[in-house]
Amino acid sequence: MKCCHSPCCSTPLAAIGFPVLCWLFFLFLGGVQAQAQVQPQLQPQLQQRSIEIEEDGRRVLTAIRLGEIESIRLDGNLDEPVWDRAVPATNFLQRDPLNGQPATERTEVRAVFDQHRLYLGVICYDSEPDKLLGNQMQRDQPLSGDDRFMWTIDPYLDGRSGYFFEVNPSGLMGDGLLDPGGGRGPGGFGINKSWDGIWNVRVQRSEIGWTIEIEIPFRTLNFDENAPAWGINFQRTVRRKNEESLWMGFPRNQGLFRMSNAGLLEGLSEISQGFGLDFKPYIVGNLSQAPGDGMPSAVRSGDVGADFFYNLTPGLRANFTLNTDFAETEVDDRFVNLTRFPLRFPEKRDFFLEGSTFFNFAPNQVEPFFSRRIGLNEESDLPQAIDFGGKLTGQIGAFDLGFMQIRTANEGEFTGEDFTVLRTRRRFFQKSYLGMLYTRRAARIGPEPDRHTLGMDFALATSQFRGSQNLEFTGFYVWNNNPLGTGKSKAYGVRFQYPNDVWRARASFRELQENYDPALGFTRRENFRRYNPALFYSPRPKDHPWIRRFNFGPNLELVTDLSNRTVTRRFDVALFQMFLHSGDNIAFRIHPTYERLEEDFEILEDEITLPEGNQYRFTRYEFEARTAQRRWVAVGVEYTLGSFFSGNRREISLDLNFRPRKGFLVNLEGEWNRIELAEGNFSTRLLQAVFRNQFNPWISLVNNIQFDSVSRELGWQSRLRWIVRPGNDIFFVYTHNWLDEQFQLTTLDRRVAAKVSYTHRF
Repeated sequence: MKCCHSPCCSTPLAAIGFPVLCWLFFLFLGGVQAQAQVQPQLQPQLQQRSIEIEEDGRRVLTAIRLGEIESIRLDGNLDEPVWDRAVPATNFLQRDPLNGQPATERTEVRAVFDQHRLYLGVICYDSEPDKLLGNQMQRDQPLSGDDRFMWTIDPYLDGRSGYFFEVNPSGLMGDGLLDPGGGRGPGGFGINKSWDGIWNVRVQRSEIGWTIEIEIPFRTLNFDENAPAWGINFQRTVRRKNEESLWMGFPRNQGLFRMSNAGLLEGLSEISQGFGLDFKPYIVGNLSQAPGDGMPSAVRSGDVGADFFYNLTPGLRANFTLNTDFAETEVDDRFVNLTRFPLRFPEKRDFFLEGSTFFNFAPNQVEPFFSRRIGLNEESDLPQAIDFGGKLTGQIGAFDLGFMQIRTANEGEFTGEDFTVLRTRRRFFQKSYLGMLYTRRAARIGPEPDRHTLGMDFALATSQFRGSQNLEFTGFYVWNNNPLGTGKSKAYGVRFQYPNDVWRARASFRELQENYDPALGFTRRENFRRYNPALFYSPRPKDHPWIRRFNFGPNLELVTDLSNRTVTRRFDVALFQMFLHSGDNIAFRIHPTYERLEEDFEILEDEITLPEGNQYRFTRYEFEARTAQRRWVAVGVEYTLGSFFSGNRREISLDLNFRPRKGFLVNLEGEWNRIELAEGNFSTRLLQAVFRNQFNPWISLVNNIQFDSVSRELGWQSRLRWIVRPGNDIFFVYTHNWLDEQFQLTTLDRRVAAKVSYTHRF
């Protein structure tokens, strides 16, 4: 058993000598007044006219060009005359709770543009404006407890890619890239929220609800300049009613992210990305000390670097980074790992997050490219600085393209490396593709041979099976060279998915051979075959006053070795799961499991080991209850008990969220395990407290405190971010790690970092 936190990003990003009391003062300081303010006057009553509908049923929103002497003052008030000339997108229909019925609160969206920017004006009428929920203000935070307005844009009109944006009544800005295959809902789409585009918004509250004025520069987006229209769709959440309504795609098999069912944005013409060059320099200063590693003296350092972005075409963007620094990166969450396999931690470095969806391979199946392997020494698992790197992402005709070349620096006894990644996809039909991936990892000095990985994948997908059902068949094949020359270094698999409402089904197979080890990939285990059928049924009681839907179904994971002997057999059976209209839910699951150990399993380091060859059959029972996140106190509880390998295990997880006032959030999480085995007994504890003080949408202070009983380390990261304006940021980050030695805390390391970045657009 190990306490897992990534060596790449969980390494402290903090410092000494920084006045800690100052941070605590800011933490409890009263919030600066947010930009989303209540306005006593009514918003202008804009004229309503009918909107066009295409022959295929897609609604059309026509963008109106600003006159030569007209402009938009971004203040959240739709009082410019051009808004009155624009025909609004309206008549939203409910997705939940009453599918297909008119939304209970009216929404209107208008679009205007000039040569360089797209503007959206939104009126979210509300019959009870005093009950609007808008607690979150920090960029990209989840809005599971707030009212919100979301929209997606498909500038290629290909029905499979695009951008996601969201705003709440307090002016929070969230964005991301549509990630085909990254979601588990109908259509298989998810959102990669790592993308941070440069755009702007202002929100105002009034007696009629709340209004939004949005500015999106065209240079922020990649688009097809020859497309006859853009795909666009809108969704609104009224949280107190737990109501979701959409402009298009209200059927539950569709939704906001399925761009093939979006509406059309027409009228855009003679638009420009300007020169298309963004220059983003940065300066950073660090002060660090690590007495736990034999470095008692403080070490000062500073550096400068820059990123360059250039739009080679409206659809293809190049990025070059020089002397890259990630001082502002958030610390990883900790986990206590009671499995035999490593845990995956998400990428958090901006350079690798930008355009990351263009490198996705066979989503949710294998990962022959995982960007966190870049800048991480393979021998020591310690970070290595990046000297420079280049990246090219976007679309060329029917092809998606991702290319990356990175060089890391020499660090002490470890030599730098060169990394190459090439990813292409050829799109065909409505939602299908054929793709290729190549990666290379090469040490610049030494006899080690270069390591290569080559993969191919495909997807055959439709959203018109039996009229309107989603159906998908995917597959992959990956090979990496084997320095030992013994072969057996391939992986391949297929997956069938039927992700719909009310039925969801999946069946997949994959094989990873014993020497499969892509140099830039993430692999939890190898030398196995895995079979994974699953079937879920989610009925919705009609007109029930408080029950929204149920969920039932089994999920089987069967793992064998390459001689077809069973290694793992695990059923995850949802015996009962109920979701209420209020947003609360309860669940009961059962997990019958069989395990045959292929090697010794050190479940408690240096103390308890389960021997190779042993076979275990055990069953665990899981109870879960969660309240709606919109409540000022939200609670989630999981209690799991039952047999576990040679004995028993009890696990309790508790998640508490407090929202005492707008902009201030407290999240407390705890996990406790008691394991009683024939080989010995032990307990583990994991605690986390996160305090978010969001003074307004541009200034936020986050304190993250974590402790686990396995490493006995207490960690604290305090991170202040000030968005001077979109694209220009100031960060202050302080991290301190202690070792708990019989209730006495000894400093392991501490560090403070300050970073300023600035974006200039040509």
